Amino acid sequence: MTIAAASARTTATAATSTATSTSTTGSAGPSIFRRALGADFDRLHPELQRRFGFSSQDGVACIGTGRMERIRQGARWLAPLLRLGSRQNILFPEHGRDVPFTIANYAYRDGFGRETVTFVRTFQFTRPRRFDATMVAAPQPGTVVDFLGTHQHLAVDLRVRVTGRGGLVISSGEQRVSALPGSPRWPAVLTGRADLHEWFDEEAGRFRIQVRVVNPLVGLVMGYQGWFTAEYPLIGPEGIPNHVRPVRESVRT
Repeated sequence: MTIAAASARTTATAATSTATSTSTTGSAGPSIFRRALGADFDRLHPELQRRFGFSSQDGVACIGTGRMERIRQGARWLAPLLRLGSRQNILFPEHGRDVPFTIANYAYRDGFGRETVTFVRTFQFTRPRRFDATMVAAPQPGTVVDFLGTHQHLAVDLRVRVTGRGGLVISSGEQRVSALPGSPRWPAVLTGRADLHEWFDEEAGRFRIQVRVVNPLVGLVMGYQGWFTAEYPLIGPEGIPNHVRPVRESVRT
């Protein structure tokens, strides 16, 4: 969601079944997605409820591993801007097919006490690229706030809804420069509208995801589509790994 930015069934194994014995549905405290969706959360496919239903109190994470079947980029002249964004793990200039992919979702309380979920996506090109985001609850129903990159300089309102088949759709709205006083709104012509659709493919036994980021003037900025399976490791007393946390946290949303 950047030219401005974007922006999302477990294959059961013995390791994941151990984690299943611990609550993964947010029973100890509501996840940010359960808060945002309210009663609609229960319309999600059960595997998506598990994936998006845990909170910092549940002691688990969700680690997805798979492949992006296709990663597209827009016009070539956008590459320098995307390369600039990649310095803070916001998008990247590469494109390709059948790219190994991981996504790390950890729930924790940030330095301001906010319930937070990491979305750290790693694309294994010749040079690995990360696309980092941390999401927090928002006061408006149906919305979460997405901080982009390693320093949370951009804050984006994300609208969430459930499809008729139990998938999750996330669409970006207003984008603000949270690094500046007053969090001024980023001009629409300089932003990218992101749409994400994630669902569970029962036949294949895995999650599928499609993401598309477009700009009102230049059209496609980037997009990717693919699949992943998920495991739910337990979080030990040491807490979540430091490498998934942002370098800087912004109190401004």
